[in-house]
Amino acid sequence: MTLRRTVLKTTLAAGALALSGFTFVAPAAADELDTLKEKGVMRIAMSGAYPPFNFVNDQNEVVGFDPAIGAEIAKRMGLEVEIITTAWDGIIGGLLTNKYDAIVGSMSITAEREEVVDFVGPYYRSRRAVFVKEDSDLKSAAQLDDAKLGVTLGETHEQWAREKGYTVRTYKGLPELLMELENGRVDAIANDYIAAYLATKAKGYNFVPLEDLEVEPSGHGIAIRKGNPELKAAMQAALEEIMADGTYDKISDKWIGFDIR
Repeated sequence: MTLRRTVLKTTLAAGALALSGFTFVAPAAADELDTLKEKGVMRIAMSGAYPPFNFVNDQNEVVGFDPAIGAEIAKRMGLEVEIITTAWDGIIGGLLTNKYDAIVGSMSITAEREEVVDFVGPYYRSRRAVFVKEDSDLKSAAQLDDAKLGVTLGETHEQWAREKGYTVRTYKGLPELLMELENGRVDAIANDYIAAYLATKAKGYNFVPLEDLEVEPSGHGIAIRKGNPELKAAMQAALEEIMADGTYDKISDKWIGFDIR
């Protein structure tokens, strides 16, 4: 199955939706499952800047764990898949304004997001982590009050850091965060543990997580517009089938190296 990459520029309207706390929910006149079947294509969105979960390879293709899971779900539903990349801070706004059909981009399931979108899954679990250089003077989460913390704009890690009152610098994605930490422009970065750990090792950086950061594991789900119970059920059934027949294990082993469900 061909994964087609389309670069989507975030509109002002989508950005406004994102910044407003996602207060607007576009009404769905009918369940979208039939519409997708008629079109034969499901458009799924992600940032394209979150290796190894989703990123652009040397052939200019969006690859990784997320697009592989999304493509397999679509395949089980008899659909092709179109991959759309967009800035993370406007990604829910884009979903609500029908620029794509689902977000398969390692989105944490939160109560705030569940007010405006429905989730399929979770399709994996992870936790927040704060990484520093191995030789950093930062040894404890208690020292973050005096540090510059790098986060991805629009992620739950940004919201958490601001609620903590930390000094934050925002970036477009994980690769940029890693470079900023390596170059000393931030003292630490907050991100998903699995993604940051694997990307750190792949790049050969000597970064380590703060061990005393108290966080609970969170589920990551596939976001769709509300009012589509048939679509949600079909996607959930496809996901559960993938997890039961060994396909999920193969995808996870290829892109992550271990089972992350």
